[in-house]
Amino acid sequence: MQLGSLWGGTCDRQLNTGDALRIVTGDDSTYPWGGDTLLEYPLQSSGVIKPAGLRRARSAVVRTAPVGTIPLSPAQSSVATRALSTSTAVERWRRAYAMRLIVTDAAIITFTLFGAQLLRFGLQPEQLELTPQALADLNITYTMVSIAIALTWMVSLSVSATREHHVVGSGATEYKRVVDGSLRAFGFLAIIAFVFQLQLARGYLLIALPIGVGLLVLGRLVWRRWLRAQRRRGLYTQRALLVGEREKSEHVAREILGEQHHGIAVVGAVTEHGGASELMPGVPVLGEFSDLLRTVDACGADMVVISGSDTIGPGRLRELGWELESRRIDLIVAPSLTDIAGPRIHARPVAGLSLIHVDYPTFSGWRYASKRAFDVLGAAFAILLLSPLLLVLSAAVRRDGAPAMFVQYRVGLNGKPFRMLKFRSMVPDAEDRLPSLIDQSDGNGVLFKMKDDPRVTRIGRTLRRFSLDELPQLFNVLRGEMSLVGPRPPLAKEVSQYGDWGQRRFLVKPGLTGLWQVSGRSNLSWEDSVRLDLNYVENWSFTGDAIILWRTVRAVMIADGAY
Repeated sequence: MQLGSLWGGTCDRQLNTGDALRIVTGDDSTYPWGGDTLLEYPLQSSGVIKPAGLRRARSAVVRTAPVGTIPLSPAQSSVATRALSTSTAVERWRRAYAMRLIVTDAAIITFTLFGAQLLRFGLQPEQLELTPQALADLNITYTMVSIAIALTWMVSLSVSATREHHVVGSGATEYKRVVDGSLRAFGFLAIIAFVFQLQLARGYLLIALPIGVGLLVLGRLVWRRWLRAQRRRGLYTQRALLVGEREKSEHVAREILGEQHHGIAVVGAVTEHGGASELMPGVPVLGEFSDLLRTVDACGADMVVISGSDTIGPGRLRELGWELESRRIDLIVAPSLTDIAGPRIHARPVAGLSLIHVDYPTFSGWRYASKRAFDVLGAAFAILLLSPLLLVLSAAVRRDGAPAMFVQYRVGLNGKPFRMLKFRSMVPDAEDRLPSLIDQSDGNGVLFKMKDDPRVTRIGRTLRRFSLDELPQLFNVLRGEMSLVGPRPPLAKEVSQYGDWGQRRFLVKPGLTGLWQVSGRSNLSWEDSVRLDLNYVENWSFTGDAIILWRTVRAVMIADGAY
């Protein structure tokens, strides 16, 4: 822990065993620190240091005044109290949320393992079969095995950092770590069984592993929704102060405020020259670089985000980290990278520098072949499962005497046009009536959309509300023209509106669903639609596709942005 300018310190000093630091507050209070561990302490508004509630902190270097005495005014004590109490509140809710996850994981694992034992062996106690003669006399039941696996599973989830506050609440990393930790636990179990020739029942394991992993992921999903609900109420969040050049800070603020479920509330910004104007609506400029620490203390931030500035050099940034560490405030450095998924970013230490390596997106190879296989199997299964519904909808659309299918040319992979199938939801002469309705568009300026389009038939409104008119595109997926998940299939006239980089949408097949479908659909602006499509192209993954498919079900049910 560094006691920096908050304490009026003027020199650095290494504390050794037996050293003491005296804080003058009106009392003659001396507190010894020993070894490589310092103690953090709560300060009262009166400036009196209380010995209760001492907490250990990682660090061994302290910036102090000359050996002996540091004067601490009541005002400094008040600032310190507010800074420490804010960071303590963040740590408190992080620990509380992690404990909820621990209890839930333990309950799910216990239920899964003993449920698998019950399904496989019934109520009769079953002995573990031991091959080695040396172990033949041991009386090991599957109840004991279930307890051992449960403990191993819980330890593996902890070692895999599935409850770290950096990953819970948003993104796919949390789910990936839960799956990886579970596989590691059963991999370790397989090694133990092989080494000691334990005859574990395969049925027991085949029931426990998939059900357990599925329930663990489901449990994390439920808690994530609860956490996001709390964050919408202003709870379980961190207060962030942006530091950097105005343009860069504005970009970072816009990205953070666009994804509020991450739990970061931007309380203000510190720019090179300060100023009274707002950085953007709702984000005031609170000061300039020379007043940074005073601003941090005054606004009660528990996170400082460095958006970038030539004025803040490496040495100043390192010193700022020491100052923020003394206040237990997180330091975040935001690189000039947006819409780049975490798995593509790797930190690479070189000669004391933390270089960021960015992988290029993959558009070929076994991953892409696997995506195609998943598309074929998924589309074929969906067609078989939904075939009765498809027949009923086809008959309902035909009732007005027009064909059930509407065929429209869209632009697909590598810019090649294809015939996209939809259930017809409009009157037969819809295209002829379009020019008279252009001025009434509710769309984003490029796409024509009307919430109360008079061309839509009665059955068509229902089809569009729940996206049932898109189901025939499963046949486009089978034919290799589309994918289950991908960018929105554009019209040829839309392509002319793309910039140079918008053409990257055609590096992958268009999708039956995608980020655009689960992020607002027709409510999105044209720029947001293109950005989401490019985001998918650059960062697609099997885990991401699975999450989008899951979110599509919810988006279709609530019919948000569907018209």
